Amino acid sequence: MANREKNKKALLDLAKQPENCSCADCGAPDPDWASYKLGIFVCLNCSGTHRNLSDISRVKSIRLDFWDDDLVQVWKLFKCSFMNYRVLREQWIRAKYERLEFTEENKLLAYSSGIYEGVLWKKGKDNGQFLKRKFVLSEQDFSLKYYKEDETKGPKAIISVKNLNATFQPQKIGHAHGLQITYCVDDHTRNLFVYHESGQEIVNWFNAIRATRFVYLKTAFPTATDSELLPWITRSFLKEGYMEKTGPLQREPFKKRWFILDAMDRKLLYFKTQLDAVELGVIFIGTENHGYSVSKCVPKGTRGNKWKCGVLMETPDRQFVFMCEQEREQNEWLEALRQVISKPMLPQDYTSKT
Repeated sequence: MANREKNKKALLDLAKQPENCSCADCGAPDPDWASYKLGIFVCLNCSGTHRNLSDISRVKSIRLDFWDDDLVQVWKLFKCSFMNYRVLREQWIRAKYERLEFTEENKLLAYSSGIYEGVLWKKGKDNGQFLKRKFVLSEQDFSLKYYKEDETKGPKAIISVKNLNATFQPQKIGHAHGLQITYCVDDHTRNLFVYHESGQEIVNWFNAIRATRFVYLKTAFPTATDSELLPWITRSFLKEGYMEKTGPLQREPFKKRWFILDAMDRKLLYFKTQLDAVELGVIFIGTENHGYSVSKCVPKGTRGNKWKCGVLMETPDRQFVFMCEQEREQNEWLEALRQVISKPMLPQDYTSKT
């Protein structure tokens, strides 16, 4: 009962936000129904139409129905991760009202046909230059390939959809349609930074990746429900930013590194810069019961740190000391890390721990 009331309050609070205070379809005020597959609030009248679109939308009353914890987390993930991006909001509206993509005759889109290909501007691994590259996403072998100028030489890389992630990064990449594609190879995390001049095309790529990932997850985990799989299709990172890092003896000079906290994989990755292709290291984050904790600290005996707001993370193997430039950033990192530590570990977390 306590969780039921907590979840109800969380949804009611979301419904009060300015972007949610009117029906996403007809504009009626104070909608009290929600589609947890589309991430929108709708009124009672429009909810009836959504109930007839079970393959596209699933609706529940935010006041009368019971919302499980996982559905609320899916909802929050959708609202926070996707609709905050201008290009997604714009293309959602254009797809719905201008291109009529959700009508019966247009529901079979190109990116849901099993293969999607096109040209994207890709950042070079060792320089900041963006060059045109052909990309091919295939549902048949669950792969993403990209080619250099001479396609007869075969793909430059073949990336498995198994651990593929895509998230919009307009500020980091410096383009309104910038997309960061992340995957694992040889136990390292690799980044691809791409963009397209067309907002519609980059959103099509994003949706194509999500559609292919969803098919893969349904194949890999046939007994899982859609709500269980949804957070794993693609996700934004919980926290990113620069911190200073010292070595395991805490006597090595501090070095500035770009950190990414992936809450779903329970990993804190660090890179030399925010546009590096390959991570320098990764820290698995377990639970408090497994010996993980995080707190403020004032390190002693260290040298080279320019920043003074310390974060101490304890793991079963060692202590990690990070320094933030400002107290606000220190508090944000503490809150984000504690959020991951407080989340129960799933069976796959034990196998992914390195």
